[in-house]
Amino acid sequence: MADTCLMGVDVGTQSAKVVIFDLSGTVVCEAGHPLRPMEIPAPQQAIHPDDDLWDALKIALQTAMHRFEHLPGRHKEDIAAMGLCVIRCCLALVKENGDLAYPLISWIDKRMNAPYTWEKRFGNVRYVTTSSGYITWRLTGERKDTCANYVGYWPMDMDTWNWSTRDRDFSRNHLTRDRVFDVKKPGEILGHVTKAVAQITGLPEGLPVVATAHDKAVEALGAGALDPEKGLVSLGTYIGGMVHGRENRTDAAHFWPFPASIPFQYIYECMGVRRGMWTVSWFCDQFGEGVVKKARDQGLSVAEWFNREASRVPAGCDGLMTLHDWAPPKDAVFRKGVMFGFDGRHTRAHMYRSILEGIALTMKNHMTPMARELDTPFRQLVISGGGANSDLFMQIFADVFGIPVCRNRVKGSASVGCAINAGMAVGAFDSYEAAVTKMVHVGETFAPDIRLHRFYDRLNQTVYQTVNPCFDPVLARLSPLVDDPEQ
Repeated sequence: MADTCLMGVDVGTQSAKVVIFDLSGTVVCEAGHPLRPMEIPAPQQAIHPDDDLWDALKIALQTAMHRFEHLPGRHKEDIAAMGLCVIRCCLALVKENGDLAYPLISWIDKRMNAPYTWEKRFGNVRYVTTSSGYITWRLTGERKDTCANYVGYWPMDMDTWNWSTRDRDFSRNHLTRDRVFDVKKPGEILGHVTKAVAQITGLPEGLPVVATAHDKAVEALGAGALDPEKGLVSLGTYIGGMVHGRENRTDAAHFWPFPASIPFQYIYECMGVRRGMWTVSWFCDQFGEGVVKKARDQGLSVAEWFNREASRVPAGCDGLMTLHDWAPPKDAVFRKGVMFGFDGRHTRAHMYRSILEGIALTMKNHMTPMARELDTPFRQLVISGGGANSDLFMQIFADVFGIPVCRNRVKGSASVGCAINAGMAVGAFDSYEAAVTKMVHVGETFAPDIRLHRFYDRLNQTVYQTVNPCFDPVLARLSPLVDDPEQ
C-alpha cells in the first residue's frame, strides 16, 4: 500500500482538474484545463459549447498521467481508484449511442429552475441525466450515476437514496424510469475505465471509477467539515455556505438538506452567491490589463496584485459597497449587480475589496439564520476553493463573522473528497473519519479583529441588509428596458 495513490477528478463550471494523492493526503501531481466560455443561446440561458466538459477532462487526464508517469518510481498501476465529481444542477441530454443530443445545460440556465421539458432543438433524446452521469458513461460505458448529485427537479427519494417508486414522481418531472441511469451511493464503484478511454488519456484500463456526490458535498468531505459547529464556505463560481448534518430536514426554513458525500448523511446548505468568484475573475479581467507586467515582474498573478493593493484599503472601503446579483435569483429576476457609494477617494483597490466584502457579508446574512434554526452556532469556518489563497479574503471572512477562519493545505477540497470516496471503495481506509484524519491537513487560521467585527456588524445591520428593498423598485423598472431581446 506504500505506493498506492488515489485520483480525484473535479470538473467545475470553469475548468476540469485532476489531482493524484498518496494515502497521507500529499499531492503527488496535478493538472487542469480550462473550459471554454459558456454560450448564451437566449436571455438567461447558458450551455457549455459542443462537448466541452469531456474535451477538457480528456486533456487534464492526459497531462496528469504524463506528469505522474515521469515521476521517479511511479507507474500508472499505482493508482487504485478515481473519485469523480462533476458540477451539480446541470442537465445532460444523451442519445442512444452515448453522445450528447444537445450541449450540456448549465446550472445558471433558467431552464434548470423547472422540471425537464423537451424542446424541438434537443432532437432525439434517449436519456436524461446529470453532468456526472454523462461523464461516467464517457469513462466507463456504463449508464450509472451517483444518487447524490440529483439536486433540483428529479424523482429521487432522499430518504432511501434511490429513485422514487411512485410513478407520479416521475411524471411530474416529465421522465420515466427507463430514461434515467441506475444510481450508486458515494463510495461505490460506478464502473471501470474502458480500453478506448485508457488509450486516449493514459489512464490504466480497468481503473475503478467511484461515485462521490454533488460538488459542494464533496468539498465538505474534503475540507474535513464534519463537525456541526464547523461551517464551510465554498468559494466557487457559485459560493455556497453549508454545515454537515445527520437528518433529512425537509421542514427547514433557512436551508436545504442535500445528500452528503457520506451515505445517508446530509449537507445543510443555505442560499449562496451566484457567480461569486466569477465576479472576482471578471474584475481582474476588466481592470487587470494595466498591472499585468508589474505583477509578472514580481512573480504575482493579477488577483494577487489586487489583493495586495486592497489590503491597504480600510474595512468598509470608505463607503463603497457591492451587491452580488450578477446572476439574479429566480424570485427576483430583475436584480442586477450594484456598486454604490462612490466618491473621490475610491480607486480600483476599493472596488476590488468591496467585491470581497460583499461576498462575506452576503454569506454571513445567509448562514446566520441557518445556524439559528439548527440551534448550533458556528465556532469556526473553513474556507475552500482558490479564493482561500487570499490572506485578505480570509481575514475579511474572520472579521465579518467574528469567529476563527481556517484554510486547508489543499485549497481545492473537492479533489480531496473525491480521493476519500475513491479510497473507501477500494478499502484504503477503515472509515470516513479515519480517511479525513489521514487526508485533510489544516493550514493557516485567521483570528477575527473584534473591533472590525463590531464595525462590520453595524455596517451590515444599518446599511447592507436594507439595500435590496431600496434598489429593487428601480431595477424592476430598468430590467424590461434592457433585458427584453425585442427592444
